[in-house]
Amino acid sequence: MSERSKDPSIFTTIPSQPAVKKPGQLTGEQLAQYFNKGYVMVPDFFSKEDLQPVREAVSSCVDKLVNKLYDAGKITEKHADAGLFKRMILIEKQFPGAAILLHKTGWLPQAFRDLWSCERLLNVAEQLIGPEIAGHPVWNLRVKTPHNEEATVPWHQDNAYLDQNALNVLQPTAWIPLLDTNEHNGCMQVVKGGHRPGILAKHTCCAGGTWYVDLSEEEIERTLNANMKEDVVTCAVPYGGVLFINNMVPHRSLENFSEDIRWSLDLRWQKPDLPNGFYDLKNSVLMRTKTNPKHVIDFDAFDKVDRHIEAHKDTEGKEADDFDTTIPGPWMLRWGEIVHHNRHTAKLLSASGNTTWHKA
Repeated sequence: MSERSKDPSIFTTIPSQPAVKKPGQLTGEQLAQYFNKGYVMVPDFFSKEDLQPVREAVSSCVDKLVNKLYDAGKITEKHADAGLFKRMILIEKQFPGAAILLHKTGWLPQAFRDLWSCERLLNVAEQLIGPEIAGHPVWNLRVKTPHNEEATVPWHQDNAYLDQNALNVLQPTAWIPLLDTNEHNGCMQVVKGGHRPGILAKHTCCAGGTWYVDLSEEEIERTLNANMKEDVVTCAVPYGGVLFINNMVPHRSLENFSEDIRWSLDLRWQKPDLPNGFYDLKNSVLMRTKTNPKHVIDFDAFDKVDRHIEAHKDTEGKEADDFDTTIPGPWMLRWGEIVHHNRHTAKLLSASGNTTWHKA
């Protein structure tokens, strides 16, 4: 069954704005679009120089994973000279599912921390949710290798992956690609206005051979009053751009038909005093508060709770295999009966407590 927020206006009403506009903040028109249509794309939010440390951090994450696979005898070639946009494709050929292992990264490199907490992004978050800002525990590095079903995310609303406690919480997302994106290499699509009823439509689990929940186009039209022929917007975000998404608006990523990896990060915020809906697996991290303008973000404490080490426990209390390429999680049971089973759902059902968190 679909679920309705107690206060749908939180997803459509612009809150009180800062008296003085701050660096990076949205224009009045952009702010209105976010709340009216459920999304807004800012094409030149960052410079290429701003994002270069993030690219370098991703390369370091790849190095770490490749070395781990090599040392364990899982691969025979490191392909060190292949470059950021090719290397994981070659690693995937030796160890299918390597991209999933990287997607399951549970720690924040310094460049990711700096990006998530940068002044300009937090200034936008302040416009959307107010001056009290926490980082949501669900953040993701996307390794969208070409022609990969497990990197192609079907229609969904973000709240479909969270428990009911988050149904009345605005959780804005910043989707940040690390190259120019378009229909060919797997950019995002949104259903404009689909957030306005304040309804979380019924999803099903799981899509194909993936861990993703799925929201049918028929359900979007029936429950969210959308017209899929007129309301679907393709968001070709350039390198340096940011797509800000409302957590109740339906969206998906397209398949990557290019020959390169489409890298991206998605980062989320919410008010710190509200539930994050993360099944009590991990707390949010306070990023900004008006009571202490000099607040220092405690990312070290945040990182100490690794959502994989804590959540990937089998029935004997052992940690999961470091090279396990399945992603089970509590959202799989969020919508009642699992209607399509695969290796990810099988892993969930084979061991109690074996849950993780990596959504679309």
